[in-house]
Amino acid sequence: MSYGKKVWVFPDAELPPVGENEIPGHESVIITNVTDQCAHVRFTLIYTDREPVCFDAKVEAKRVRCLRSNNTDDFCGHTATEGEQYAIMLESDVPIVAQYGRAEPRKVNFYTTPGYCE
Repeated sequence: MSYGKKVWVFPDAELPPVGENEIPGHESVIITNVTDQCAHVRFTLIYTDREPVCFDAKVEAKRVRCLRSNNTDDFCGHTATEGEQYAIMLESDVPIVAQYGRAEPRKVNFYTTPGYCE
């Protein structure tokens, strides 16, 4: 049985401020690869007022990887701008399961959401 999809879209991304709560404000994309092959994932960051930015990431076979948008190592030299609205599209060469998470210090909560997948 195959789990996951090759295309995921998260339409509501926004890097929150760090804040002063127990869990600092951040956002991340969590990718699980349950296949026997390494997943090569193309990220496309889609903005309201500028051209998209693309970069690639890998998730090894039978592994999970969390990529934080404020970490240039995770986002291949790119970072999200605090408070900027954007969307994230993932395109993988093997099926993956993806989730978006945000620790939101402005309301002291944390939430995750699955994206739209094809």
